[in-house]
Amino acid sequence: MASTRVRIAIDAMGGDRAPGEIVAGALRAREELGVDILLVGDPQQIEAALPPKTNLGQVEIVTAQEAIAMDEEPLNAVRRKRNASINVAMDLVKQQQADAVFSAGHSGAAMASALLRLGRLPGVDRPAIGTVFPTIVAGKPVLVLDVGANVDCRPKFLEQFAVMGSAYSRYVLGTNEPKVGLLNIGEEDSKGNDAAVRAHQLLRENSQINFIGNAEGRDVLSGHFDVIVCDGFVGNVLLKFAEAVGEVILQILKEELPQGLHGQIGSALLKPNLKRIKQRMDHAEHGGALLLGVAGVCLIGHGSSQAPSIFNAIRMAKEAVDNQVLQRIQSQYTLERENG
Repeated sequence: MASTRVRIAIDAMGGDRAPGEIVAGALRAREELGVDILLVGDPQQIEAALPPKTNLGQVEIVTAQEAIAMDEEPLNAVRRKRNASINVAMDLVKQQQADAVFSAGHSGAAMASALLRLGRLPGVDRPAIGTVFPTIVAGKPVLVLDVGANVDCRPKFLEQFAVMGSAYSRYVLGTNEPKVGLLNIGEEDSKGNDAAVRAHQLLRENSQINFIGNAEGRDVLSGHFDVIVCDGFVGNVLLKFAEAVGEVILQILKEELPQGLHGQIGSALLKPNLKRIKQRMDHAEHGGALLLGVAGVCLIGHGSSQAPSIFNAIRMAKEAVDNQVLQRIQSQYTLERENG
């Protein structure tokens, strides 16, 4: 690629608010983050979503006439619609015309497309979707994976998730010696079903990670762990529940602030604090989830993503590229194989 700027391929047709919110967030990222954006999709719809007086010479649009709907079976749709926007975006990464790809569309289709077009990293049996949660310790997030890619997991998969998650936490989130936990129903080594017990043993014996034991549900947001691994069924339930709790708390804060003049004065005084609360709790501030384990940087966003979420997802993609996440994960597996 000729440009030294990070280039992000955006599935402009994916998501409930595509292409308008997708385009808005992408344009903001282009200006504020200094990245090059490739908007993939129907050129007419994308151009119609651009702000008035936009210089079309500064906007790179890649044509893709098809899109995958949220109600389609992902694997069949990805194979049948070869010119779908998510497929074209993935091909740009495969052909090294883009450094990363983002989609707020069908998450199953995004994962299927990534596996078919980019493939898995050597040593990785299953890719995992990792998402960042806030904790009660300010500035100390926790990475949870898998949150939806694999409903059933073998113990070996969970071990691989821990290796990948540790690399991401260390090199992107800036955590020194990330503390890894296994989501379980108790702290004791013997707790959980047979798969959990066997996974615990594998994690304990892996010298590549700093495994400190089981994490109960109450520990997820405690700040005691930097990486928590679980199967995609449990992880997805946890993700959706955490998002709902955050929305409930923010709504309660709005409703319980005093009304009238006193309320206006109080709200004005509390505005900086409320803004920081929203930034720590609102999932839109994190933007998307990284698909770890495929041979390319892939970010998956919420179907309901709006421009701020799109912007933050692109920021995460840029950070993953800048910090060479793929190379770091691959080096971990190379070292593991060499050590036997």
